[in-house]
Amino acid sequence: MFEKYPKDQKYTLAILQDLQKEYNYIPKEKLIELSLYLDLPLSKLYSMATFYKALSLTPKGKYIIKVCDGTACHIRSSNVLLDEINNILGIKPGETTDDGMFSLETVNCLGACALAPVMVINDKYYGKLTSSMVRDILKEYGGDVNE
Repeated sequence: MFEKYPKDQKYTLAILQDLQKEYNYIPKEKLIELSLYLDLPLSKLYSMATFYKALSLTPKGKYIIKVCDGTACHIRSSNVLLDEINNILGIKPGETTDDGMFSLETVNCLGACALAPVMVINDKYYGKLTSSMVRDILKEYGGDVNE
């Protein structure tokens, strides 16, 4: 996988992003391989992988739910959406369901303030949400939603 990049540390972040995209996280074994490939200390790669929020060293769910908690969404009760997701899926921000289907994250802004409160599942945006809408949306993704 790394071979498409020259053995130059300026490509480190691009390679880490490719790993994240392929595995939905960055496996430890791949960090070790990358360390050897680029002749970089493993600690430097670990620092980068933990610094950037888009990168993860732990597996993420098949569906990544991002709930905006920026000013507009916060004022329009994004916390109610987070509570509802917790009630339905049993996870809080930063967690993944036991079955590996869903991960939950909060973000500072999704750039859709007029649609507040907003959440994104993978690349699909949902706006002007209520807690009952969250329940219906999660059902579409196979969320184990008890009535």
